[in-house]
Amino acid sequence: MRDDEFAAMRDFLWARLDEDETAARALKPGKNQDVAKLQARVLADVEAKRRLMDWVEEFPRRAEDNEGRVLWKRAARELWAGLSRDFRSPVIHALVAAYDGHRDFHPAWRLVEVEDEHEPREGTPRARTV
Repeated sequence: MRDDEFAAMRDFLWARLDEDETAARALKPGKNQDVAKLQARVLADVEAKRRLMDWVEEFPRRAEDNEGRVLWKRAARELWAGLSRDFRSPVIHALVAAYDGHRDFHPAWRLVEVEDEHEPREGTPRARTV
């Protein structure tokens, strides 16, 4: 996955999570326990997705933070950041796919079925890797 594509998906997802949190906090459950449970579940979902995004971004960010002054360290950092991001890109694809239909969602971000000998159970989409 290219850095600019990753950044666009990351920014899109962070904005949607902020919107989801704002909408959930705006709910006024009152005496309706179902609304209170839904609000709690949405807020927990937002927090879980934020933690996953932190994990997705952790190694590339760590590599950038530890910028090497020696050429081999710089090359190793760039290689590690790229491999790490590629390894973790299915996570961001899966998280972003939940917002298909949003006006800012790009069609290229849709999940596509990947034929593999280790297919997940039927009906479970797999993230495409770029």
